Amino acid sequence: MPTTLEPKRAPKPAQTIDPFSEMEGNRNFVISFARGLEVIQSFYNESQGITAARVAKKTNLSRAAVRRFLITLEMLGYAENNAGVYHLRPSVLRIGCSYLTSTTLPSLAQPILEQVSGLIRESTSLSALDEDNIIYLARHTSSRVLSVGLSVGSRLPAYCTSMGRVLLADLPPKQLTQYLNRVKMKKWTSKTVTTKTGLIHILNQVATDRYAIVDGELEPGLRSIAVPIRTPQGRTVAAMNAGAHVSSVTVEDMTTRILPVLRQHAEILSRLL
Repeated sequence: MPTTLEPKRAPKPAQTIDPFSEMEGNRNFVISFARGLEVIQSFYNESQGITAARVAKKTNLSRAAVRRFLITLEMLGYAENNAGVYHLRPSVLRIGCSYLTSTTLPSLAQPILEQVSGLIRESTSLSALDEDNIIYLARHTSSRVLSVGLSVGSRLPAYCTSMGRVLLADLPPKQLTQYLNRVKMKKWTSKTVTTKTGLIHILNQVATDRYAIVDGELEPGLRSIAVPIRTPQGRTVAAMNAGAHVSSVTVEDMTTRILPVLRQHAEILSRLL
C-alpha cells in the first residue's frame, strides 16, 4: 500500500477530456455504446430531471449527439421528455436488475444479513466498490430507523464509509494511488477525514486489522463497522457492515460484540462464493 501520493497533474480543459480516447483504434470497443451509457449515468443525482444541455455539459458530448442518445432512450421506453426536461423511466431498472439476477452474491448474502441483524439487533448491508463509491447490493434494516435512507442501488463515497474503507484497503497499490489522486474529499460532518495523508494512515490500519469503523464521519450520530467478503482465492469482492446510532452502540461494543458476528458470517458467505 502506498504511503506517499504521486504529484497530481493539472486537469485538461473540460472540452478536451474524452474518457474513451485510450480506446480509439480498438476494433472491439463500441464507442457509441459507451457514450450512450455515459448519458444514462448523467441522470445520477438529477432528481428534478435533466436537459440535453446539462447532459452535454456532464458528458462532454455535443448537444446534437446528446439529443440523438436521449431520443433513442425515449423511443426504447427508458426515458421520457417533458418540455425539454428528461427523466428516466422505471423500465431502466431492467439494466440494473440484469446484474442482480446474474450474480449469486446478493441472493446468497440476503439471508445472512437477516441472520446477523437478528443476532445484533442492528441494520446490516453488503456493498461493492463502483469507481469512487460503494454501491449497496443487499440490505436488511432493523427496527431502529436512521435518517440515512439507504436501499439496494444506493451509492455513498468510499473514503468516509466503513465498507468503502475495507474495500479501498484491499485495492492493489497502483489502483489505490490512482483513486487517491482523483478523489475529492467532501467534509460531511465535523469528524470527516478529508486529508489524503490521513486517509492513507487509516487504510493502512484497516489493512492490518481486517475491519473498519467509521464514527460520525458520514452523518452525525451514525456509527458503523465493516469486514471484507473474500473469494476462496483471497480476492475481496464486497464488504459487509452493521450500522447503528451512537446512543445504542459504543465503539467498544462494536469491536467486542458485533465484530465477531460479522466476521463469522462473512466467512460463511465467502465459503459460498
